[in-house]
Amino acid sequence: MAEIKNVSVPVYNQAGEKVSTLSLKGGVFNVEVNEVVMRDAVKVYLANKRQNIAKTKKRHEVRGGGRKPWRQKGTGRARAGSRRSPIWVGGGVVFGPTGDENYKLKQNKKEHRLALKSALTLKVKNGLKVVDVLVLEETKTKSFVELLNTLSLKGKTLLVLNEFSEQIALSARNLKDVYLTTPDNVSVYDLLDSEHVLMSKDAIKSLEEALI
Repeated sequence: MAEIKNVSVPVYNQAGEKVSTLSLKGGVFNVEVNEVVMRDAVKVYLANKRQNIAKTKKRHEVRGGGRKPWRQKGTGRARAGSRRSPIWVGGGVVFGPTGDENYKLKQNKKEHRLALKSALTLKVKNGLKVVDVLVLEETKTKSFVELLNTLSLKGKTLLVLNEFSEQIALSARNLKDVYLTTPDNVSVYDLLDSEHVLMSKDAIKSLEEALI
């Protein structure tokens, strides 16, 4: 098997200036993209976020129907024993959702790791930007927006920081197109759904250690 080559990406400071280059491990950021496992990873992610809140009432749960609507014979109408019959408007529902459905799915670890590597490889080719460090002097949305503009990040942006930053989270919470996560929580769906991915150098290192 041919050795997977590392890939170099520029590293920027918060002023948007290129300060160095970073060699990313090819085994994580330069793999052969597997669209099938990425599709499966997204399917599992969305299924596991689904809530089983849909519920219909069965025949015994519908109100009314304690007496026979009309006598059995002599009216010219079809026989009816209860207003709760599923064929009546307002009657019970047959085979409807019960609220106990389990939509959970699983993907084995090997495939999930390959899906993450494939998504990261796609972002290296288009959408990944690395910063040496990401720190805000004040907790203000305005300051954070200025930082994003300086780094030319316009559109849906995923921030991957090595450790959760409450200051950055508070500054970004009013921005509908900005999402914050950490290397151990990053998902294939988040990577593919974002136009830009901004990572700190230490977050890159943590991802490499986890996936290599």
